[in-house]
Amino acid sequence: MRFALPEAGPVSLEVYDVLGRRVARLLDRDPREAGWHAVRFDATGLASGIYFYRVEMGRQRQVRKMLLVK
Repeated sequence: MRFALPEAGPVSLEVYDVLGRRVARLLDRDPREAGWHAVRFDATGLASGIYFYRVEMGRQRQVRKMLLVK
């Protein structure tokens, strides 16, 4: 998964199913520099379908939709 950060700081990245249940935590307040980042997401054990990922940095939060196709 790719995402951009406007400034350096601790970042959290979580993945949720359509019912709002967290299915993965990929970053937990990990320090990152400003710019584009890519994080590998191992979807083993998850069914094909729509998921949402949330990127949090400080007070900023972005939620994006993704389609998982196996």
